[in-house]
Amino acid sequence: MWSLHEVDIVSQPMIRIEGLTKSYGTAQALRGVSFEVPRGQVVGFLGPNGAGKSTTMKILAGFVTPTSGVAQVNGIDVSVDPVATRRLIGYLPENNPLYEEMMVRDYLDFIADVRGVPKSQRQTRIRSAVERCGLGSVLGKDIQQLSKGYRQRVGLAQAILHDPDLLILDEPTTGLDPNQIVEIRNLIKDLGREKTVILSTHILSEVQSTCGRVLIISEGKVVADDAPERLTTSEGGSVTVVLASRSGVPLRPEQVRAVLEQVPGVTGVEGAEAEGGDTLGFSLRYGAEDIRRALFDAAVRNDLCLLEMKRRHVSLEETFRKLTGGEAARSGTPARAEPEATPYAA
Repeated sequence: MWSLHEVDIVSQPMIRIEGLTKSYGTAQALRGVSFEVPRGQVVGFLGPNGAGKSTTMKILAGFVTPTSGVAQVNGIDVSVDPVATRRLIGYLPENNPLYEEMMVRDYLDFIADVRGVPKSQRQTRIRSAVERCGLGSVLGKDIQQLSKGYRQRVGLAQAILHDPDLLILDEPTTGLDPNQIVEIRNLIKDLGREKTVILSTHILSEVQSTCGRVLIISEGKVVADDAPERLTTSEGGSVTVVLASRSGVPLRPEQVRAVLEQVPGVTGVEGAEAEGGDTLGFSLRYGAEDIRRALFDAAVRNDLCLLEMKRRHVSLEETFRKLTGGEAARSGTPARAEPEATPYAA
């Protein structure tokens, strides 16, 4: 049986952010960001450069102090007790600072010491991190000798050495080749089975294959929060059709276009490739409502034969661009670089 205290801890969201703001002089990086992340969820944190992603993650990790608002990890306020919250967090910043002159083995032993891993558990923890991150073949090498992919693996290993409840990963696949991206992505998915993970990345396919939830931030505000598949379906898409006459009377493009434009939910009609002969092709844009049933009914009423119908959802990239597009152009000034941070404070 769990105690009431244990039940209360389990019911706490791993991350709670409410009304978070951060200003660098006159530049406002965060403008009232609020969200919660329950235990065991893998969240993709998206936004254009300068939108406030890294600032939010650094506040969670205790390396940047918010101007106002609340940031909690497992119910602990980061601003009140940053040391306690850091013990719960594994952090891989975008620049992945490493001591390149150290051997991988020595570096991990050093990080375990800094993180306060008990000596009796240290070798077990290091061995586990090495196995999970695939570092066995490079333990005796200096970090400066490693490829970018292996350096990222070392960064992930240091982030999980102390068995944290929460992993904060800022652009973990930046600069990797396609094979390395797949390897790191699989590792993150594996870690996500037992940890809460918040993942910032510009690779949207990575989010779709790894994350169960997407947060999109733009100009310091959360503009979307949902599952990847719901984000794309809610934004609509297009249906491509190939039509023929059921009666044998040649189709007149302008008349068929007029019929299609009257289908409920259709927001635009354009010509598309047909199959030749007496067929016509069209591409129909639609919003959140699925138009396929209404389209079929309209074809029947107007003596049209639907030879082909293909639906295409709006992609996550298109949704992202719609929600964040034109940010730099509207501001007229380049985004302020966010201060660097090091992940080694215990």
